[in-house]
Amino acid sequence: MIEHDTIKLLRECDSGVKMGVSSIDDVLDNVKNDTFKNTLIESKNDHEQLESKIKLHLTRFGDEGKEPNPIAKSMSWIKTNAKLAIDGSDSTVADLMTDGCNMGVKSLSRYLNQYQAADEFSKNIAKDLINIENNLATNIRQYL
Repeated sequence: MIEHDTIKLLRECDSGVKMGVSSIDDVLDNVKNDTFKNTLIESKNDHEQLESKIKLHLTRFGDEGKEPNPIAKSMSWIKTNAKLAIDGSDSTVADLMTDGCNMGVKSLSRYLNQYQAADEFSKNIAKDLINIENNLATNIRQYL
């Protein structure tokens, strides 16, 4: 049961971290404020570093990870591009990113509760990703 929950939790973290990187990539070119842009780049780097740890751990279990749900990814892309077409301001970008962070935190928290038998390393990975998402949402509030 521990191995099963560990793999499931890591796969959800893998999907979440990929979704975070993709979302940042989708908005980065629209950001006008250099400090805001740097904050997003730093968060993207944090996501990518965590992704490396996730991949390494999943490889130990012979698992290739999980891609984000294509429907969720498409809906996110459509919403992002529609909102930015109407208003391409930093405020819109901050709003979109805050919504994404909040959804990520909610999903990851649910998975932490669902896969309670996962090993501590995997639980800590999930908590690290939650912290990255929370920190980004907090750090960009000034741009809302």
